[in-house]
Order: sequence, then C-alpha cells, then structure tokens
Amino acid sequence: MLIATIFKSHPPEPVDSHHRRAAAVRNAPEKRPQFHIKNKAILIGFLGGDAEVRTGKNNQKFTTLSLATKTSYKDKESGEYISHTEWHRAIVFGKLGEFAATLKKGAHIQIGGEIRHTEYTPNKAKKPVRTDSIRVNSILKLDRAEKAAAEEQEANEELPFDEAAE
Repeated sequence: MLIATIFKSHPPEPVDSHHRRAAAVRNAPEKRPQFHIKNKAILIGFLGGDAEVRTGKNNQKFTTLSLATKTSYKDKESGEYISHTEWHRAIVFGKLGEFAATLKKGAHIQIGGEIRHTEYTPNKAKKPVRTDSIRVNSILKLDRAEKAAAEEQEANEELPFDEAAE
C-alpha cells in the first residue's frame, strides 16, 4: 500500500532518453524560455550606400540599409583565395532607425536582429516575389581608429585658436 501511494505522487521515470525528454517537455513550466528556438542574425560589414529613410503603412517611418559582408576560401586546385560578397537588406524602426538614418556609405557596422521573409506581388508581375531582410534591433558602429582620429583632428582644426587658453 505504501508503494502504491509513492507511485501516485511520483510516477516512474520513462526508460529511454526520448521518453525522458518528452516527459520533461510536458512537465516543464510554461514560463521557461525556449532557448532552442531562436531567430537571430549578427552581421558585420560595410554599408554599400547611404541609409534611406522611407515611409510605410500608417505613415510609419523606417530606415533601410544595404550591408555587404565578405567571405573567402582557398581553392584546393589553384591555391588562390576566392572571395564572395553577399548583400543584405536591413530594416530599422523607431529611435534606432533615426540613428541608422545618419549612417553613410562605407560605414563599418555590426547589426543584430531577426531574419524576416516577405512576399509581395509587384504591379507588373504575375507571380509573388519573396524577399529576405534583417529586422534590426541593435547597431554597433565599428569605424577604424585611424579614420576616427582623422575626423577628430579635422574637427580640432576647425575650432578657433584661443591664445589665452594656453
């Protein structure tokens, strides 16, 4: 009788690992974050053009960026390095979009966000077109030190020289 009472409050563990995992998922609390399901992209590259501010549905403003990333590999036969440039469309909303609007062609940045797929039918086309983009939620400017130093030096040269400050 004592054994029956124990099994009623604590059912026996399943035998194989698949059933253990299934039991763990069934018994998991609803508030637990699902770390194994994630849509996250992080890209580091250079802007191919100035940021463009656009207006979408409901007069909502957003900024689009064209980001180039580059990969290279060594060809086994020739021994030469072959590089490949990939272009990514990035869309930025809100206050971050206002910051993104200030970015210029050639800026070295890191963006983070979600990959989004959108289907639409252009006016002159019969079939829908699918586009991929990154919906950005973080931007990190990675300008080179020598470029930043040159810009700082130019800014200092523009300031009037005050001999009394010495």
